[in-house]
Amino acid sequence: MKITICTISLIVALTAASLSFKSKDNKANNDRIASENAFLQVYKVFMSPRCMNCHPAGDVPLNGNDNHLHPQGVKRGEDGKGVYALKCANCHQSQNTPGLNMPPGVPDWHLPPADMKMVFQGKSAHELALQIKDPKQNGGKSSHDLIEHMKTDLVKWAWKPGDGRTTPPLTYTEFYNQFKLWIDKGAVAPE
Repeated sequence: MKITICTISLIVALTAASLSFKSKDNKANNDRIASENAFLQVYKVFMSPRCMNCHPAGDVPLNGNDNHLHPQGVKRGEDGKGVYALKCANCHQSQNTPGLNMPPGVPDWHLPPADMKMVFQGKSAHELALQIKDPKQNGGKSSHDLIEHMKTDLVKWAWKPGDGRTTPPLTYTEFYNQFKLWIDKGAVAPE
């Protein structure tokens, strides 16, 4: 009889451990899926002209809803704020200039600096997710810093871009919530 009770106790313990492991495995899988799906939503915003124009593949910012090269020979510069007499702040003031397609503005208007370009243009969702979460490519930002960056006036500007410009495909609140969910669930790079 003792062997039977021991055997039953062992079976119960192994079954409980197996169920606990499966439960943890299911949660990890659900978190991965939630994170991937959240980034795919965020990616739509990052690929919109409001984000892409300041995250070009080259050193010339993009312009307009069609992502054409910025006129006037503007270039990124080492600090991302332009070069010589063509500094971003010369035209891009602390607020949008009134009028159709006039220079947009927000305090500290700039591109990412030359040593941390944060290129969105031409990146797949997988590539962009890896780049954004990599402190070697994102200016040393932690997950918390990335979330805080999404609260800045420069990022929020995309939803108030001035006359003649489209806004991203999600509301700012939807974007922020999806970005935070992506981070909170593991910052998974979609395959």
